[in-house]
Amino acid sequence: MTGVRCMLMRGGTSKGAYFLAGDLPSDPSERADLLLRIMGTPDPRQIDGIGGAHPLTSKVAVVSPSADGAADVDYLFLQLGVEEPTVSDRQNCGNLLAGIGPFAVERGLVPAGRAETSVRIRMVNSGSVATATFPTPGGAVDYDGATAISGVPGTAARIDLDFAGTEGSSTGALLPTGRPRDVIDGVQVTCVDNGMPVVVAAASDFGATGYETDLSHLRDRIQSLRLRAGELMGLGDVSASSVPKTTLVAPPRDGGMICTRTFIPLRMHTSIGVLGAVSVATALLIDGAAGHDLAEFPPPGTPMSIEHPTGRLDVVVELDGTAVRRSSIVRTARRLFDGTVFPRSQP
Repeated sequence: MTGVRCMLMRGGTSKGAYFLAGDLPSDPSERADLLLRIMGTPDPRQIDGIGGAHPLTSKVAVVSPSADGAADVDYLFLQLGVEEPTVSDRQNCGNLLAGIGPFAVERGLVPAGRAETSVRIRMVNSGSVATATFPTPGGAVDYDGATAISGVPGTAARIDLDFAGTEGSSTGALLPTGRPRDVIDGVQVTCVDNGMPVVVAAASDFGATGYETDLSHLRDRIQSLRLRAGELMGLGDVSASSVPKTTLVAPPRDGGMICTRTFIPLRMHTSIGVLGAVSVATALLIDGAAGHDLAEFPPPGTPMSIEHPTGRLDVVVELDGTAVRRSSIVRTARRLFDGTVFPRSQP
């Protein structure tokens, strides 16, 4: 059996397998088949692969030197199904993004600075660029630090992620329907895309408080909502896609700006995705958007704290009307293992 060079990393509140593009087949269908066998999909336990039996741990990052002068490396994100043999490139992942800079240094794609290193990353899924800045004392990546993020035990080194060009990443517009508010299935929603296509709606419109730990009974309603939203957002038939995400919002109850419950796409997220949080915060800043009246906004220039089931996530979004001037977030990442992964044999 032939193995494949692989690094398993925690990026933000996700975990994924990181590969150099040159170590994988160039043909997308061959690559997908190989990755499914590496992850152990389809199987709810992913027992015969390295997947963690959850969408947040069934992720892949494919990294290569960038031919784009505006970036140092290219990062293709692939979301693999758990129970279904699906491989999707229709979205970014801002959590795995946190590990791309360190991975690029570890693999020799980018030289490390003496104290810190900044890596410009082109997110292939959308064409937008993010800059990751992280500590590299003595020219080596340092994963240890004092930064804590909700949903991850302990602390690690701070990684600053600054985004450019994420507005309309998948749909071509910040408000892909052209309106700050639409009505779908009798529910008022805001369809937004600032790095991640998201449908924002008030939890109360679904008969929920927005503070629940289990909203599985809403699965059919969430699916109906996002299928119709996908068409309105220009994404076409999204029945086999993980986007758009759906986020239900409620008034904050832990000192944040808003409380959220997010579905990926039908399973409730244990926290909230990085670019999903950026998109939700962006929507709430727009007058007339669904949930705008539920938010408790901090002073201008202060990070917006997005409450989620396992804590809070702070984001910075600056708007000029409905144009995005800046988005940024703080994450952490950690190398878990580096070696060779052996896919299960082809049937």
